[in-house]
Amino acid sequence: MSMIVLDRFEGNFAVVEIDGETVNVEINLVMDDVKEGDVLKIVEGFYYRDEEATSNRKKYMEDRFKDLWED
Repeated sequence: MSMIVLDRFEGNFAVVEIDGETVNVEINLVMDDVKEGDVLKIVEGFYYRDEEATSNRKKYMEDRFKDLWED
C-alpha cells in the first residue's frame, strides 16, 4: 500500500508525496484539517488525514531524530 504524505501547499495545489514521487493535487480535493506532514488517505477522490498513520509517522520521526542527537 502506498503512503501519501502532504509536503506543502502551493497556490491552488497541495503537493503530496506518494512513494517518493511528488504530485500536485487540486486544493479543493484536500480536506480543511489536513496539515503539512500528515499522512493522507483517499476516500471517493478526496484526501483526508489518516489520524492513526499520521500519529505513528510522527512518533517514528521523533524517535529517529532523537537517536541522531544522542551519543
